[in-house]
Amino acid sequence: MPSIARIIAAACLSLTAATVFADEAAEVQKLLAAGKNPEALQKADQYLAGKPKDPMMRFLKGISLSQAGRTTDAISVFVKLTEDYPELPEPFNNLAVLYAQQGQYDKSRNALEMAIRTNPSYATAYENLGDVYAKLASQAYSKALQIDTKSNVAPKLAMIKDLFPRERNSLIASAGGTAATMAPAPQPARVAAPAPAPVVAPAPAPAPQPVPAPIAVPPKPVVKPAAPVAAPAVVAAAPAPEPKAPAKAEHKPEPTSGREREVDSTVRAWVSAWSKKDLNGYFSFYGKEFNPGKSRKAWEDERRARIMGKRNISIKISNMKIAVNGNKASATFRQDYRADGLSIGGTKQLDLVRSGNTWLIVKESSAS
Repeated sequence: MPSIARIIAAACLSLTAATVFADEAAEVQKLLAAGKNPEALQKADQYLAGKPKDPMMRFLKGISLSQAGRTTDAISVFVKLTEDYPELPEPFNNLAVLYAQQGQYDKSRNALEMAIRTNPSYATAYENLGDVYAKLASQAYSKALQIDTKSNVAPKLAMIKDLFPRERNSLIASAGGTAATMAPAPQPARVAAPAPAPVVAPAPAPAPQPVPAPIAVPPKPVVKPAAPVAAPAVVAAAPAPEPKAPAKAEHKPEPTSGREREVDSTVRAWVSAWSKKDLNGYFSFYGKEFNPGKSRKAWEDERRARIMGKRNISIKISNMKIAVNGNKASATFRQDYRADGLSIGGTKQLDLVRSGNTWLIVKESSAS
């Protein structure tokens, strides 16, 4: 299993560069790659003095602080990024690495689980989570041996420790590469924990490619057999057997077609309420079974502050695919979100249940 320090090099920020001038971001990335961390940090601070909310430059500042060994300050930057942009998995991922570097594996695990909840197809977070679970298992086995020296966990303990040789105990937070939605810019070197000599970053692993949506294959046309040719009257011949009519395709009733239209209308109304910042309408689409990972009130307060904090919100959905099974349904679609210069696109899925004549959202997940 690759180490977290190596896997983190594959992390990429799923943002467009709309709020960051390409030359400014590129300059900071070049400075980081050249090992000129003080200059990179100064450049990032100068830019953020005018645009303190810019997510891309804040992300680069967090990388710079981590590279400078200012772990506590870097954690503060990434924590604030996760609060302001909870839809981005990368800040959660780098925050988890910094926690692991401090030996706070429970916090690291929680941050990685949030990254995966934000983006269920984020492979980097899954691999990092595997390393964190292995470390937690190692600690548990060690404790078992301390309590009972006759315990039969010694072989397991040896196996777990093989995943964490001494040189890997120092976990490194780094950023590598840029997402397809970002403006092209030189890739920054991975951000390493302070060391006597500069660390050369390995080439970042390619970002996972999104799985293409299945292509509907049109049914093959049914070719009707040609009408039989009658034999000439003067020729005595056995009558040609009548061709069998092609079997008719079984017509399956579509009892859910009406409900599919209901789900489609519900999703579009939910998008409309969100775009118009109609909070009462927006919250009414979520059922009581919806679990945001915190109290419902805390979630609504957070969403209210984020939505009302935007001057303009534009949300477009496309490629809607709906599946209905009784009173349960799922709607998968492409969502393009724009607000105050921030632009994020990706696949979103809503799971809904029918309550009376209304469809309510009980689960929401996305994959950038």
